[in-house]
Amino acid sequence: MTTFKKTLLAIAASLPFLAISLPSQAAMTPYMEKALIDVCKAAKSNNLLKFNGTTKSYRLKTKTVALKLVCNGEDVISFAESYGADKTAAKLQKSIGNVQITDVAALSKVKVTF
Repeated sequence: MTTFKKTLLAIAASLPFLAISLPSQAAMTPYMEKALIDVCKAAKSNNLLKFNGTTKSYRLKTKTVALKLVCNGEDVISFAESYGADKTAAKLQKSIGNVQITDVAALSKVKVTF
């Protein structure tokens, strides 16, 4: 067996192990961790000026924070509400917006005469 075939075989055999270990290598940077902790603390504070300043200083959108941030195992809105931070929870909820689904078939009436 040639050296090329041995190398190719070794690479092919190690690919499954690399595929499993690579996602664990994508760790959170200390800057990102500090940013998310600061946003959680600001949401907990019930101070909109502090919350807005924190999200702007880290260049985060309120909607992105509301949809994707998890603080202590809870989504950020529930986290803020559990600490009595109603103002920040309301701001986060408002940033998501309201979604309404209207069933057009149920609303339209059809008259049939026979």
